Amino acid sequence: MVFLQAGGGSQGIFQLVIFGAIFLVFYLFFIRPQAQKQKAQGNFVNDLQKGDEIVTGSGIIGKINKIDDKVIHLQIDQKTFLKIMKSSVSKELTDALNAKVEEKK
Repeated sequence: MVFLQAGGGSQGIFQLVIFGAIFLVFYLFFIRPQAQKQKAQGNFVNDLQKGDEIVTGSGIIGKINKIDDKVIHLQIDQKTFLKIMKSSVSKELTDALNAKVEEKK
């Protein structure tokens, strides 16, 4: 028996190139920007100091009173304090206020 083989060897290479291009697009437009945002957020959280005003992920605004390893003591009012995780810090208060002003324009 003789089996006829199609001369489609270049088709497999073409599919490999297409999959590589799709992966490259996903990496450039989705994976890499997200990794950069995570790195910037990590640097921001590590650079926090006592007295910085921040906004948490849930929208609570306060001033940092004390920083432990993974916990931040946040002063909300004169006698109101909260303990929050460092990972729940969203952004600095001035950044949050600037974002609201830009949205209104």
